Amino acid sequence: MAKQEQKPAEAPAEAKPAGNKKLIIMMLVGFIVVGAASAGGVWFFLGGQKNEAPEEAAEPAEPVKLPALYEQLTPAFVVNYTHEGRQHYMQVHVSLMARDPAKLDELKVHMPVLRNELVMLFSQQNFAELMKPEGKVALREQATAKVKEIAQRETGADVVEQVLFTNFVVQ
Repeated sequence: MAKQEQKPAEAPAEAKPAGNKKLIIMMLVGFIVVGAASAGGVWFFLGGQKNEAPEEAAEPAEPVKLPALYEQLTPAFVVNYTHEGRQHYMQVHVSLMARDPAKLDELKVHMPVLRNELVMLFSQQNFAELMKPEGKVALREQATAKVKEIAQRETGADVVEQVLFTNFVVQ
């Protein structure tokens, strides 16, 4: 009998570790479920805010300023004129600064008109005035106004923001 009593006592001792393993596994599964539910909740609430943000961005108070695009007008403009009985030349490399590539492409169709107007403007200048820095700045401002006028007339939009002289030679 003593042997029989020992055997039943050993069996419950072996059953306890199996119970502990089940408890640990159940706790791990519980933690995983709670973690997944928390992550799902966070994703749901943050995902809802991301969906609302584009709607708010659709109506900005100030339009977003696009990066500047530069269109070099080639070949360079060369005009000649007479000053005090001598022949003089002016060579100007011109670039247009714009922001909208589609509108700039639309303006490129009208480049012959634009170039003609700039040649006429450049050829009307006074040589003595072009020798001064103020004369060059005034000419650039006149060219900008002329190009904006042509762009508005031909495309119906303000395409060009500035006209820039990238090289300016008078002799």
